[in-house]
Amino acid sequence: MINTFLFLSLVFALTFLIGKLIEKIRIPWIFAALMIGFVLASSNPFSSITSSDTFIFLAHLGMYFLLFVIGFEIDLKEIKKNSKFIFKATFFTIIFATILAMPVIYYFFNCSWLVSFLVSLSFATVGEAVLIPILDEFRMVNKKIGQSIIGIGITDDIFEVFALVLMVAIIGYNVHTSLHISLILISLFVLFILTIGLTRLKKESEKFHFINIETLFLFSIFILFLFLGVGEYGESAPLAAFLAGISLKTFIPKERLKLIESEVKTVCYGLFAPLFFLWVGVTMNMSYLFSHSSLVLIVVVVSMGAKIMGSYIVGKGELDNKDSLLLGIGLSARFSTSIVIIKILFESNVISSGLYSVIVASTLVLTFLVPILFSWTLSKWKA
Repeated sequence: MINTFLFLSLVFALTFLIGKLIEKIRIPWIFAALMIGFVLASSNPFSSITSSDTFIFLAHLGMYFLLFVIGFEIDLKEIKKNSKFIFKATFFTIIFATILAMPVIYYFFNCSWLVSFLVSLSFATVGEAVLIPILDEFRMVNKKIGQSIIGIGITDDIFEVFALVLMVAIIGYNVHTSLHISLILISLFVLFILTIGLTRLKKESEKFHFINIETLFLFSIFILFLFLGVGEYGESAPLAAFLAGISLKTFIPKERLKLIESEVKTVCYGLFAPLFFLWVGVTMNMSYLFSHSSLVLIVVVVSMGAKIMGSYIVGKGELDNKDSLLLGIGLSARFSTSIVIIKILFESNVISSGLYSVIVASTLVLTFLVPILFSWTLSKWKA
């Protein structure tokens, strides 16, 4: 039988090879790990490894590092200076998509309205990183449509933070013990104190004299695990990882920021994140998907249709019809905290394996469909 090390070497090799292939059709290479998990969900000869405590621990680290990096990339100043149209478009398209998706989740998957709202909200957020290479290729980054997509993708981080906080509240509520609720409140209070404290101590960070990248990286990992340790007491470790990224970005001196960001991303995407995406894929319920494949289509159509309709409505007066349609297609891209939130809700038994599998499968479909459709439409109209 293959051991854990050989299994991991096989996973990383296949992720590399498949990732190279899907990059040619403008799909982020990291989704190769999700595809491998999708295949293993049907028939898994390595189930003893993928269900082991060691693998699940590494996958959890991948999830936390992903949230850490997402928090690290949030630029609060950039969000503040976005134009009135960007703010209006962000709020309208995401709320519009959430409202249209909520009844689908509620009626087809027998969830409460609150859980349906959270799932719909998290699935409505935008993965703009998928489209930036396409916009760059067609020299559209600095055009109105390019700036709108990137601006909305940045501004929707507000909704991602809200979704994470709401997720922590729902999981805490499901525990039903006053002790646990008290721990959650104390944990959240300490996390926000730590976050505010680090952001206020930016000037003091210069006294640390981060001379080399190794000591700075060591300090960054200390902050991440400190936040995770506090968050663990209140079932809020994912939110803690996210806040650790935000607070560290404001604390580290600007001239050292790019260097450490590169190091953290390398560890995240080069080691831990592929294992998280593999874990997401391998825990899907394939028998449910095969018997309810129409639900995947319904979720994709509702999600994409809501974004296109919302963009067309809000784009009147700011964009022409073609650009409004392009904006809607672009905003349907998925590669954000949504997949992490769905995974945590599933692991916490808040949502069923059926809903979890449909959302992950819909993410896969949209991840392949949107870049291809967006680049094809853009090249056709530009020509």
